[in-house]
Amino acid sequence: MKKEMLRFSGVSLIYHTKLGETKAADALSFSVSEGEFVAVIGPSGCGKTTLLSLAAGLLKPSEGLVERQGSCGYMLQRDELFGWRTVEKNIFLPLEIKHIKTEENCERARALARKYGLGDFLQSYPSALSGGMRQRAALIRTLATDPDVLLLDEPFSALDYQTRLNVTEDVSGIIRSEGKTALLITHDISEAISLADRILVLSPRPARVTHEHTLDFGEEKNPMRRREMNGFSGWFEILWKELNA
Repeated sequence: MKKEMLRFSGVSLIYHTKLGETKAADALSFSVSEGEFVAVIGPSGCGKTTLLSLAAGLLKPSEGLVERQGSCGYMLQRDELFGWRTVEKNIFLPLEIKHIKTEENCERARALARKYGLGDFLQSYPSALSGGMRQRAALIRTLATDPDVLLLDEPFSALDYQTRLNVTEDVSGIIRSEGKTALLITHDISEAISLADRILVLSPRPARVTHEHTLDFGEEKNPMRRREMNGFSGWFEILWKELNA
């Protein structure tokens, strides 16, 4: 049995403002196991990003407990590459921030870039990269510190549809190949089905887990091939109804 890398146990969060209290999350309980890819979907404004901030330890719950095994890497909605730094220096940034910029760690980051098609662009600046390549660089930057859990905050939302499909396949392949545990926040039902092993559906705010599904695509992990499988449209219909109930 695989160990749990992330567990929410009865987690609630209340924001306090001058105008009063806002409950953002209510009794959230779920777990993510080692090597698992879990997607979280929910209506706009329901608190999906709040959930990710709780998972990362950026917010502390008002009630309940968030337990993490190992370190987390956070991938944002936009690549946020610094235009004045080369791709290599962008990838090294987390190593600098954590004061672990050793030659061994730098070489590991370079090796990841070479492995996933960015080896020829290490001395280039982000402006020379396509949108898909920039997202690949952003993921390699996140992987540079070898985190145990990847937290993905709608990382494809800024891309056009065609690029998004290609980058989804790239990112999924990298995460699966590196054996990482991942928690993805997305508003895109099709994206969740194509990527995840398991999907959690959230209610409108305050966020609660209303449904949980383990997808039945067998050993097929490729997002594009999943989209072509017979069961794909069935899952879309189920999740659409649950989101709009």
